[in-house]
Amino acid sequence: MNLRSPFRRNGPRKDLREEVIAALRQVFDPELPVNIYDLGLIYELDITHDGRVTIEMTLTAPGCPVAQTFPSTVEAAVRAVPGVSDARVEIVWEPPWDSGRMSDMAKLELGVW
Repeated sequence: MNLRSPFRRNGPRKDLREEVIAALRQVFDPELPVNIYDLGLIYELDITHDGRVTIEMTLTAPGCPVAQTFPSTVEAAVRAVPGVSDARVEIVWEPPWDSGRMSDMAKLELGVW
């Protein structure tokens, strides 16, 4: 079990973090009508004081057809945020994603309780 905080902070301004999260909420899972942040696909979000963003995320299933291309989609969305100097996304499979990671909003949207 990963006991690390999923959202480390190495000194970026608070509003940059909020803007990055807002950008992540504009990226939708290709198979579900919910954004990747509220689906709980973002496991770790690290922003350095100079605007470098590192994201560890997963997908809803290892066989996801966009597994190879989706990281670049997420990186592009994050790089578009003013103040972000670079963005890197790594797909991880541990721990496996499950519906318990979804926000209440996502659960309501998908009818999962």
